[in-house]
Amino acid sequence: MIILGLDPGYATIGFGVIDKTAGSISAVDYGVITTPPNETIAVRLAMIDDAMTSLMNKFRPECVSVEELFFNTNITTGIKVAHARGVILLNAIKACGRLYEYTPLQIKQALTGNGRAAKHQVQYMVKTVLRLADVPKPDDAADALAAAICHANMSGATRREIR
Repeated sequence: MIILGLDPGYATIGFGVIDKTAGSISAVDYGVITTPPNETIAVRLAMIDDAMTSLMNKFRPECVSVEELFFNTNITTGIKVAHARGVILLNAIKACGRLYEYTPLQIKQALTGNGRAAKHQVQYMVKTVLRLADVPKPDDAADALAAAICHANMSGATRREIR
């Protein structure tokens, strides 16, 4: 099963593609989608939509796992990220039809056994589970792979599916 993990953002969106077959999980690809800060929000959202369409067409995931929005104190950034996340969710559900969301706590729990794990612990587990030589960079890509691994580990468990 091809699973696309996404770490939503506005300037940077992490993506990670994994293949889960017969109890084994391997990395297919990972990276980031970036938008230039000098563009308007509408242009940046269109760029995100185009990049998401390209990802969906290239990898044809059977499901998409998205980290839920963690809202910090900067409301302006939070609103922009929410706009971008809306584009990401819409694109994913239209292209794939199987969309799952996990909180940061659920993702950390699924990878490390500790919902309050530090970022470096999650990154280490991503590297270990996928048998990679190094921790994936940038951090957004590692977070997206973690979301994909979380879904691979939780596929048979209770989860929130959005249809």
